[in-house]
Amino acid sequence: MKIKQLNIWYISSLFVSLLVALPILTVFLGFFETTTDYFSLLKNTFLLQYISNSILLLVGVLLLSFLFGVGAAYCISFYDFPGVNFFKWALILSFAVPAYIYAYSLTAFFENYGTAFTILTSLFGEYEYNKYIPKFDGALGSIISMSFSFFGYVYVLTRASFYYQSQNLIEVGKNLGLSSRQSFLKIILPSARPAIIAGLSLVAMECLSDFGTVSFFSISTLTTGIYNAWISFDDLNTANQLSFILLTFILILFLVENYSRGRAKYHQPSRGFKAIPKIELTGKKSLFALSFCSLLFFFSFMFPVSQMMYWTVKFPKYF
Repeated sequence: MKIKQLNIWYISSLFVSLLVALPILTVFLGFFETTTDYFSLLKNTFLLQYISNSILLLVGVLLLSFLFGVGAAYCISFYDFPGVNFFKWALILSFAVPAYIYAYSLTAFFENYGTAFTILTSLFGEYEYNKYIPKFDGALGSIISMSFSFFGYVYVLTRASFYYQSQNLIEVGKNLGLSSRQSFLKIILPSARPAIIAGLSLVAMECLSDFGTVSFFSISTLTTGIYNAWISFDDLNTANQLSFILLTFILILFLVENYSRGRAKYHQPSRGFKAIPKIELTGKKSLFALSFCSLLFFFSFMFPVSQMMYWTVKFPKYF
């Protein structure tokens, strides 16, 4: 009976694995097919632009997602300040706002005669406010939109890692004479590296596969190149070859992380676990933590939702 059950599980796992690997295998085999005229044209014109724009967006989104996600996870996991229990779950709501929806909201608010212009005119009267309202478009708008939409991956995984870190690690830092800042940089952050890397990997894959945001901001990336090759030019070979380049980006990221990690191994303590007591913040430090989490919650969730509610009131016939 055990052998039959084992065979069933083995066959089922193998079948699911093949289903998951099939698209990747198709892309891999498609890369070695005959190069079409369109791909030859791309190599001499837009391919380098596709790659450079994709790298620019990737670096920008990963950097901001790291700062937002790790910063919020650290504040909420190790410190006690007003609203900490609310922000613990509220920051997850950023998952509810897709990046392309955030892009629409960002542009609608800051564009000429947009929502920001309407608010300023209502408060202070007629004036040429468009000269002073910042514009978030192109690469900057894409990076901001995707960062506020995707940082939740880093936040959730890092907060879970911080939560299960033992008080013993903090005590080690104190015994070594390290300050709180030094303990965070030399002990806490390195021990949470697997969770942070996992979150950033998800962000990287979301960023490189995003089409709606970059298409809205008219940025030529590998994703838009794949769409144009397949849909506009009906060239499946070129789409496969561009997809292979995109998958290569992901593979390179994993290889770089694995190489930089070297032979280091990470383990969660199973025995002698001691929960980390939170430090109660007061004064300026409490205000800083509260402001950081409040602004992050506002810009990642309340801002786009408020813009959509404004559209609902202003244009009810479209809803």
